[in-house]
Amino acid sequence: MDDFSQFKTKMFFRTVFMGIFAMIAIILLSSLVQGKFANFMVAAFQFLFQLDYASALYWYVRIFRNYMDLIFLLAMSVIFFLVFRIHLNGFTRYFMEINKGIDTLSKENAGEVSLSPELSATEKKINTIKQTLEKRKLEAQLAEQRKNDLIVYLAHDLKTPLASVIGYLNLLRDEQQISEELREKYLGISLDKAERLEDLINEFFEIAKYNLTNITLQYNKINLTRLLEQLLYEFKPMLTEKHLNCNLNVPEDIMLRCDADKIQRVLDNLLRNAVIYSFHDSSIDITVKEQGEKLKITFANYGNTIPEEKLERVFEQFYRLDSSRSTSSGGAGLGLAIAKHIIELHNGTITAKSQDERIVFEVTLPQL
Repeated sequence: MDDFSQFKTKMFFRTVFMGIFAMIAIILLSSLVQGKFANFMVAAFQFLFQLDYASALYWYVRIFRNYMDLIFLLAMSVIFFLVFRIHLNGFTRYFMEINKGIDTLSKENAGEVSLSPELSATEKKINTIKQTLEKRKLEAQLAEQRKNDLIVYLAHDLKTPLASVIGYLNLLRDEQQISEELREKYLGISLDKAERLEDLINEFFEIAKYNLTNITLQYNKINLTRLLEQLLYEFKPMLTEKHLNCNLNVPEDIMLRCDADKIQRVLDNLLRNAVIYSFHDSSIDITVKEQGEKLKITFANYGNTIPEEKLERVFEQFYRLDSSRSTSSGGAGLGLAIAKHIIELHNGTITAKSQDERIVFEVTLPQL
């Protein structure tokens, strides 16, 4: 049964009804013409023009009887026009309903569109379009809000290191008798803050790129085991600083087809995140398991349990678990947002769990 079966059924019966009505009207007209019409017209001529019966009958024959076929045809045409007009009004009523429903699409806070039962398919489609437009409007508002957030965070996060650079450079300019040791110290701090500025700007450019362009993945087959071993080696200074032990539980020569650069960024972000939020003198476990045609990569560390309401937001742009953490000790809150975007581009998933001072990030990727 198609979507408009009810409508077609109603139109069919309405057409049949109007046809029967027209036939009955024509039959009644024919009976009237053949019966009392002649007597009525003769009597009318006698009364109106004071004619005798013979003269009135003569004029009836000349005016009506000789042109009866034409008069009957005209009468049928009038009946057909009236019936067609009434039938057409039934159709236009549906168009008026649909037009009114379409008008609600442009109205704010308008309710669901309601049409006649036989137009339920059209009603459903209009309401679907309405919901789609509302969803797109909300997405546009969220995009505008994200853009505003980007400006706010950019101004806030760049202000602190920039103020430090300006401050120490002013000291170097104004202090004429500054010692060489102090000069080196101020220059070192200024350089560190300038490098931090560069890192932040690169992060903002990175998130802008992921938001505003269509990223094309460059797929290659990589040895995931070797990639993780290399990553662990690069993080040794950070691990040593917090006295962390990192356990790598990965089978030999696990192969993965992916964009190597982007997946490396994901793994880098997850390990960096684990190091930052780990307790001192604890351990980080990186585990890789094969699950059919998928790979499950797990990063687990010991740290403060993340509340459920915060856990749901860790993949949002600019969100930091510790709002008091300054940009000097953490990123701009973009790392996990970028990681999620990259994983989804690879048709994978990334989730976060936290319980009993154990934080676990799980990445699932198609292996081939």
